[in-house]
Amino acid sequence: MSWRGSTDFKDRFFSALVYALPLIDVLPYSAGVLDLIPQLGFIYILINPLLTVYNALNSTIPFAGLIIFFALWLGVVRNQRISHFIRFNTMQAILIDIAIILFGLVLQVIIIGSGSGLIATTLSNVIFLGVLVACIYGIIQSALGSYAEIPTISEAAYSQVR
Repeated sequence: MSWRGSTDFKDRFFSALVYALPLIDVLPYSAGVLDLIPQLGFIYILINPLLTVYNALNSTIPFAGLIIFFALWLGVVRNQRISHFIRFNTMQAILIDIAIILFGLVLQVIIIGSGSGLIATTLSNVIFLGVLVACIYGIIQSALGSYAEIPTISEAAYSQVR
């Protein structure tokens, strides 16, 4: 993707920060992987303050996740005064989060249909590792000031953030 101007520390920080949302939302699918590889839990130690605030909001405000989604969508992605770099990364994080939600719905149908815990555990591990890799890649690229090119997601994000 073509680079649209320079990025300062603020742009890089906020672009990396938005990837915490999918990391928080994929946490319920992490049990199998974190049992096998507990070292991956360090990521949640790093975002624990955000996780605490997010959980507090969810317990006090109904539909807090939906409110956060619309706040990011309308307040950041659609706001032309915010740099393209932040808006693009925010849109990518939102799309990853939508994929997690859709996966959760599909997983419920599979569990109800098959009753197999093995299939559900395997799919949960795949989605957790996929989101983890995509978010770490997005965070690293944001910190470097580069656009994170995630296949399909980046194209969709770019089409929304012109």
